Amino acid sequence: MRALSALVVTLLALSAAPLAADARTDAKKQIEFGISVAQRGLWREAIYRWERAATIDPTYAAAHNNLAIAYEHEGDLDKARAAYEKAIELEPNNAFIKQNYELFKEINDRTSRQDSQ
Repeated sequence: MRALSALVVTLLALSAAPLAADARTDAKKQIEFGISVAQRGLWREAIYRWERAATIDPTYAAAHNNLAIAYEHEGDLDKARAAYEKAIELEPNNAFIKQNYELFKEINDRTSRQDSQ
């Protein structure tokens, strides 16, 4: 019985890897489509695609980074900050994400200081 339980656990673990790979592949397709529509100025469609990518694979930092950029572009700064923070949480050593977030904070903080004066 123990051997059967171990076999089932092993099979479940092995079957999860292809599912994760499929999720990442599907999420990447959404990311790519989002990039193509954003380049044409269709930011709402890009947001939709990148939200789908983040839902398909919540561990995909690029999806959260792209969402942050799109939210920022659309003026939804609270959502942008949350998306940047999630991307950083997922990939704390990603220089590209860190650079985007630092620039966002610099501009957002400067704008906030000017508004309060």
